[in-house]
Amino acid sequence: MARTAKSKLPGHALAVDMGASHIRWALADADAQIVEERRESVHGDGASAVIDQIREGIARLLQKPRPGELLGIAIGVPGGVDPRNGKIVDANNVPGWREVDMGGELERRFGCPVYLDNDANMAAIGEHWRGIAKGIDDFVFIALGTGIGSGLFLDGQLRRGHAGFAGELFRMNLDWNRWEEDFPDSGYLEAHVSGVGLASEGRKLLSGGNGVSSSTGTENRDARFVFDAFRAGDASAQRLIEKSFTMLGVAVANLVCVLDPELIVLNGGLVRGAPELLLQRVNKVMGRIHPRPPRIVLSELGDKAQIWGALATVLEPHNAIRARHSGVAGR
Repeated sequence: MARTAKSKLPGHALAVDMGASHIRWALADADAQIVEERRESVHGDGASAVIDQIREGIARLLQKPRPGELLGIAIGVPGGVDPRNGKIVDANNVPGWREVDMGGELERRFGCPVYLDNDANMAAIGEHWRGIAKGIDDFVFIALGTGIGSGLFLDGQLRRGHAGFAGELFRMNLDWNRWEEDFPDSGYLEAHVSGVGLASEGRKLLSGGNGVSSSTGTENRDARFVFDAFRAGDASAQRLIEKSFTMLGVAVANLVCVLDPELIVLNGGLVRGAPELLLQRVNKVMGRIHPRPPRIVLSELGDKAQIWGALATVLEPHNAIRARHSGVAGR
């Protein structure tokens, strides 16, 4: 969204994309022009180590003199954020994150507003601000990566729910017979439709797969070997991927039954693995269940959707979706 010189805010904004295995930082001016970016693998385990790494990355981007003040920091996190206090309630696929006040710590360190939200919510805001959902008031953004989640836009507003867990698709159950089963740190859907789920099933079905890996390494979350086998003509890999995408179609159809959105936006690593097959399967399922299904499209922003959403949160105050409740951040 272009700004005139008169409306331009002095200063700059900082966006952070916190993933299960990587962290990205982006510093932008008041016109949302990115002036510097960084990307690193996550170095340590646990909340304290990751917060330290995020803090250090922010400090490095702020070392150079910049015009104006730091207007704010916005962070997309892989889990729920309590809209009442800004704490990370539960970061799925990231061990040790329960009731963590990362925003408060960073506010005290940098003296500016810090905004936190679920990563899929941040990506949905980015898609609404600069992507394929621009100008659309009712859409669902679905992130298909290590896990699965979504951001819900209804009547032009992002919906988080009373506890910050709206759109957490990973717990959706498509088989009522399994309602009493335990799915530790995940849910029924994520066991089948995610990088974690596909990698787990692929290691059982595909000879060699991505090899014999440790039970805790990030390689266990990487399903690229399944898509490599699919592109090489492996019939087992094709059946596995088609099953996963068909289940995604049923899950999306269930969402549409409740929300009736105009648009479904798909993004993430699994989308890039086999985009044509993904669209074909989800559209087939949707068309079978709904007489007037919404359009299903791929994201225009790719892996920068969260970054754009975080920048929008800082630079467009009327779009701010997670202002923290402290004296520093009040707006």
